[in-house]
Amino acid sequence: MEIVIAGLGIIGGSLAKALKKYTDHRVYGINRSEVPLKKALDCGAIDAVADSETLGTADMIILGMYPEAAVEFVKKNVSYIKEGCIVIDTSGIKSKICPELSELAQQNGFVFVGFHPMAGKEKNGFDASEEDLFIGASAILIPDNAPEKAVRTVASLMTKLRFGRVVYTTAEEHDRMIAFTSQLPHVLACAYVFSPQCPNHKGFSAGSYRDVSRVANINAALWSELFIENQAPLTDEIQILIDHLSEIRQGILKGDREELAQLLHKAKEIKEALGE
Repeated sequence: MEIVIAGLGIIGGSLAKALKKYTDHRVYGINRSEVPLKKALDCGAIDAVADSETLGTADMIILGMYPEAAVEFVKKNVSYIKEGCIVIDTSGIKSKICPELSELAQQNGFVFVGFHPMAGKEKNGFDASEEDLFIGASAILIPDNAPEKAVRTVASLMTKLRFGRVVYTTAEEHDRMIAFTSQLPHVLACAYVFSPQCPNHKGFSAGSYRDVSRVANINAALWSELFIENQAPLTDEIQILIDHLSEIRQGILKGDREELAQLLHKAKEIKEALGE
């Protein structure tokens, strides 16, 4: 296939590198700034820089950009996208972007499949991209109204890129789960490092501080957009967390060791039952 990747950040860049390592597809890149394009060309992550002509011959376009920017890119370039071209996004939130791109696909003859690679790092940009970033990771697909053949094509490609499994879901279920598994930990990490004790942690911390605070090294522009787009599920999860924190706090304040131990043991049982 001829594949165009629009947006060569950590995800787009990693997909480009993985495509060149594990497949024979020809890869083109588009990026807002020139530096990542030059770096991608120099290291062989892309074969060439894409233009409107390339978009017109592409068999697949991967949108490696923020949700709003991804939709705007398709709107701006939709006249170039050929009929039957598979367009996939990499956004972390789906309930808004999937309906918009599905509608554009139906109106203009291309095919849209929602895609979320469950992989990443604290650092961003092309310099942080890795050809093996997706090894063992989940590739979440939101087929929506896409033809089964196109969905199979995307799933097969993700298997070749060494994703550990392909998960099929709806945009709504995706966003509910991501609120818990991804967004809430980022909220927690940011709230955690707001403590006035945080600057003094050195010498007093081991793995626990590192594990809880790791994702506070956050891309604020991206995650603020994702948080707001997923407002209802995320704020529900935050409230659940607040309620349980309050339970534990009350157990400590009351000095009721038995009650507190029961709460902690319940958490241990839940974690052990998951086997993770």
